[in-house]
Amino acid sequence: MEVNILKAFDKKIKALDNGSYDVVFNNKRFLLRKETQLDDKLIKLYAKELGGNDFISLNYYPYLKDGLLKPCEMPKEKVIDFINQMQVSDS
Repeated sequence: MEVNILKAFDKKIKALDNGSYDVVFNNKRFLLRKETQLDDKLIKLYAKELGGNDFISLNYYPYLKDGLLKPCEMPKEKVIDFINQMQVSDS
């Protein structure tokens, strides 16, 4: 996977404050929840499509060299695309 895509993922996921967000990805709304644990060594993220069946679930360890991404039962590409392309909704 391209290094710039991974750097963008790392930057965007770290920039989100802990809490819940209404986000848009591929013209679908998701409720996203981010939680940082273990003195910023673990980021847990879960997003559920509102009115649909899609979801995103991951654990990310940003303190390790280049970060360690552990998606939950889905391809890494899916969660990286979601984080890099989602937009926090104004509503």
